[in-house]
Amino acid sequence: MSQTGPLMPKATAVWLVDNTSLSFEQIADFCRLHPLEVKGIADGEVAAGIKGFDPVSNNQLTREEIECAERDPDYRLKLAQSKVKLPEVKRTKKGPRYTPVSRRHDRPNAILWLLRNHPELKDASIMRLVGTTKTTIGQVRERTHWNSSQLQPMDPVTLGLTSQIDLDFEVQRAAKDRPETVAAEGGQRLLPAEVSTALPEEDEDLAPTPPARRPAPDDRIDADSVFAKLKQLKTPDDE
Repeated sequence: MSQTGPLMPKATAVWLVDNTSLSFEQIADFCRLHPLEVKGIADGEVAAGIKGFDPVSNNQLTREEIECAERDPDYRLKLAQSKVKLPEVKRTKKGPRYTPVSRRHDRPNAILWLLRNHPELKDASIMRLVGTTKTTIGQVRERTHWNSSQLQPMDPVTLGLTSQIDLDFEVQRAAKDRPETVAAEGGQRLLPAEVSTALPEEDEDLAPTPPARRPAPDDRIDADSVFAKLKQLKTPDDE
C-alpha cells in the first residue's frame, strides 16, 4: 500500500470506480481502503450519496499514472508530489496560557490560593499556571488589589484555569530549586542512636548515697530504771 493516501479517500475511490477501469486492489491500495470496501462502493452498498472527488484535477494523480495502471493490473498508483512547497512552520515559544473571558475574574482568587498554599512557587510559575501578570501577583500579595476585600482563595484546578498535572509539575520543580532548611543553632535536634542508646557512665559525684542507718538501740539496759517503771505499774491490789 502507498505510504500516504489521498485527500478524501472514499470520495476518491468513488471517482476512480466510476471513471476508470482500475481493479479493486489498485484502488484500495491507492486510497488505503480494504478491497471489499471498494467492491461495496462499486455495488452501491458503501459510500452511498458520496460525491466523487477527482484526484486528477486536484493534482493528486496524473492521467498518465492512471493509464499506466490500467494497462498493468499489478501496477500500484503513486501519489503525485505537490509542486507547491509550503514553508516550514517555525516553532515559537509557548505563550501565556489563554484564559476564557468568563474565568478571568477568578484569576486573583487563584493567585491568592497559590500564594497561601504553595509559597515556594515563583512568580513565573504562577504566571504560567494562571496566565496572569507579575503586577497582578504583586498586588494580590501586598493586598493592594482593587478587589482585595472580596478575594477568596480558590483552587485554580477547580476553577479550570490550569490542570492538576501542570500544577504538580510546577510544585515539584519549585521544591527541587528550594534549598534545604538548616536547623538554627540552639534548636532542638535529635541525638544519634549511638548516644541515645549508650549506658550512662558512673560518676563519683553523682553516685547515689546509701540511706542513713538508724542508730542501734543500746544493748546495755539500766536495771534500776526497769524496776522503777515496774513499781509504778503495780496496782494497790498487788501490794
